Amino acid sequence: MVELKANPYFLTETEIDWVNRTLDSMSMEEKIGQLFCPIGGNTEEKFLLDFLEEFQPGAMLYRPMPAAQVRSVHKFLQEHSHIPMLLAANLESGGNGICADGTYFARPMGVAATDRAENAYRLGMVSGREAQAVGCNWAFSPICDLDLNFRNPIMNVRTFGNDRERVISFVREQMRGLSEYGVAAAVKHFPGDGVDERDQHLLSSANSLSVEEWDDSYGRIWQSVVDAGALSVMVGHILQPAYSRYFNPALADEEILPATLSTELLNGLLRGKLGFNGVIVTDATPMVGFAAAMPRKEAIPAALAAGCDMILFNKDIREDYQAVRDALADGRLTGERIDEAVTRILAMKAAMQLPEKQAEGTLVPPEEALSCIGCEQHREWAEVCADESVTLVKDTQELLPVSPEKYKRIRLYLLEDRIGGGFKDGESAIGTVRERLEREGFEVSVYDYANPDFHEIFEGGVADIKSKFDLAVYVACIDTASNQSVRRIDWVHLMAADAPWFVREVPTLFISLANPYHLVDVPMVKTFINAYTPTEAVIDQVVDKIMGRSAFQGKSPVDPFCGAWGAEL
Repeated sequence: MVELKANPYFLTETEIDWVNRTLDSMSMEEKIGQLFCPIGGNTEEKFLLDFLEEFQPGAMLYRPMPAAQVRSVHKFLQEHSHIPMLLAANLESGGNGICADGTYFARPMGVAATDRAENAYRLGMVSGREAQAVGCNWAFSPICDLDLNFRNPIMNVRTFGNDRERVISFVREQMRGLSEYGVAAAVKHFPGDGVDERDQHLLSSANSLSVEEWDDSYGRIWQSVVDAGALSVMVGHILQPAYSRYFNPALADEEILPATLSTELLNGLLRGKLGFNGVIVTDATPMVGFAAAMPRKEAIPAALAAGCDMILFNKDIREDYQAVRDALADGRLTGERIDEAVTRILAMKAAMQLPEKQAEGTLVPPEEALSCIGCEQHREWAEVCADESVTLVKDTQELLPVSPEKYKRIRLYLLEDRIGGGFKDGESAIGTVRERLEREGFEVSVYDYANPDFHEIFEGGVADIKSKFDLAVYVACIDTASNQSVRRIDWVHLMAADAPWFVREVPTLFISLANPYHLVDVPMVKTFINAYTPTEAVIDQVVDKIMGRSAFQGKSPVDPFCGAWGAEL
């Protein structure tokens, strides 16, 4: 039973009547359409019209585009959809999650490093305001995961860290900021990522905590967001074996499934023990963690039967729709289960006042609303967050502050991504570092990765390296990215030529603009800074702080030493 007057819907009699009338008027094909949130790419109106007529999806997500373009697409979709749509985006780090020209506020871990929940509220508010301006009404955020394993390649700076209470506080504040602009949260990734060192994009990962450990960590977080009125929860392709067996002790190892396919975790834990009454949406179903769990034609209806209400993304959308039809025909899915899922989706839309906005023609605001995209106020708040987040992890050699008078010649090593990934927010600001340092009066030479100096590699000694520069500065921007097994420093394979072998000879400074765990690979470096977010605003704050013009204020939300011997020295 869906309790329409209860948390998180709190529907009025009028809203309940809309839900019931709408459900009663729908054909089975229309109901199946409501169960899907495909990803959009094509923006041509004829294509969109044909797509809507054939599939009638309940939701869609477009990757970031220029604000005016994404607004136009959203407006067309809403004007040609009989039932108002959920239009989603990954609003994890700011309005840039939906608008290419939106505000890149900060990675969640950068927000956490400020230790001020107000910045989490501003993250939600900036994201929500810019999303609302282009007609986006559904945020795949906040992230409720704990970053408990520094080797995990996908969570990292996407989380608010490893402290349960901080995560609870910051998630709720981010939700509050989003909701003030009519953007519903899909909190993620139930039952909790960050324990495993693997990425659910590549396999079904595992939350291996015991029932008691889970209750005291992730369980407390999830109960908090349920109580706070989250309208939707995104479920990961993540196993939680302890709770699967808690609800079904007879399960064999091979019968334990990721949460997206597990009735034990969805109905037993999320709906039952935690009391969640809202919409359950899968994480992206093209991920290997979902696709490899069982044949796709079985997995799509199995996810719905297990308790998911909406399927996120497709491989072949026609195959996925047909899989639902086939399961209805042979009894693996019932009409009652479809009605329950569609009722939850309609109730969520009613709770967001989408039917009223549709009637008023206000589902997508007028073009004037675009003035908030990347506006000065949002940039100022992002700068405040940057100032408060940059963290001096250690300076045991007492290097700081630096100046051109003390260290005129800088050798700059730029450690960047060599392969792109799907979750990096915005373009890296790493290329601006040289310009900022030269503006301060340093002479900067960038290590030449295209044409390495073979004399330096094979013949140069201490005198040679000291004759070339007074200070080595490493700037790493190895950002969280999907579909990659590790996010570690990958030195030049020839003799690790760019590694800091000279730390006992030349003062060395390391600045990470993303991954906060690089000390596991450079424990010998004595001055280390974490900055969490690769934006120009953060770069400016880092330069101010290493020059002594501004104090370091950030507090590490995780253990940057990774338990590595010598990393704190």
